[in-house]
Amino acid sequence: MGLRAQRVRRQGILGVLVALAGVPLLALLPPSTPSSVGATAPAGYRLLAGDGGVFAFTSPFVGSAASDATRCPVNPPGRAMPHGSCWSIASTPDGDGYYVLNAYNGAIWTYGDAVSFGEPAGSGPYAGPADLWPTAIAMAVTPDGKGYWVLELALSGLGTVQGFGDARFFGDESTAALAHNGMPVAIASSSDGGGYLIADSDGGVFAFGDAVFEGSMGGRHLNAPVVAMAAAPGGTGYWLAAGDGGVFAFGGAAFGGSLGGLHLVAPVVGMLADPGGGYWLAAADGGVFALGGASFEGSMGGRPLAQPVFAVTS
Repeated sequence: MGLRAQRVRRQGILGVLVALAGVPLLALLPPSTPSSVGATAPAGYRLLAGDGGVFAFTSPFVGSAASDATRCPVNPPGRAMPHGSCWSIASTPDGDGYYVLNAYNGAIWTYGDAVSFGEPAGSGPYAGPADLWPTAIAMAVTPDGKGYWVLELALSGLGTVQGFGDARFFGDESTAALAHNGMPVAIASSSDGGGYLIADSDGGVFAFGDAVFEGSMGGRHLNAPVVAMAAAPGGTGYWLAAGDGGVFAFGGAAFGGSLGGLHLVAPVVGMLADPGGGYWLAAADGGVFALGGASFEGSMGGRPLAQPVFAVTS
């Protein structure tokens, strides 16, 4: 693959996440006000915008990367990232902290009780010119909170994984002979941390370690690319979410509804499982959609955002 093709393919991730923002959509949920600092509740969620802004609903707010303009800049040197460079957020197991991942250089920022175990930034793949670096797509925290994995889009178009702390490396798309037609978009830990799942934009799902493959949308028609994955509580299955709001359930993950076929103001970019049942979908405009019994705690839908939302976490 030539360098030009590599760049086009890598920029496709941004297209999957936010370029569909011009697609009209029905505003199903009213805007609401984010929770104040220190709020606590048994279930809630946080949204991450590309500039590192964090918007918390019921879950406690403990800081934002947007407070420092150097952490998630727009169009950093050597890369086109017009909507900001922070695309992933992951919470600690107790929900009292979270990590913000910079897609450009692999830097990880910690908030609340989140503890740093290292970061891709400065490692071998990030040596040399910035346009040859991988893109840090997503991260997943181990169940005991003592480590995390970072999923990267390599120049080859394959998903590579780096583990930190007690997050062991079990392989990735670059080390396994796996046929795939999409780009990596999400990673999820198995229930015991002994493995992980990687989801691709074409609906393919790849299991490593003790993670169990329960099926995928690979090779099947999709109206929009897959953009997110969520593991069902207890490790009994998983869901995939597409940019048009379509939801696909596998294994013991119960289908709780989808937005497929509805007119959306902005594309879906993230998905989060509700421990009490059901799941939430987050859209690039900050809209949040509660399905399958999950409770709606508020959203940024209809409110001005400096940059689009890229991800959701608990």
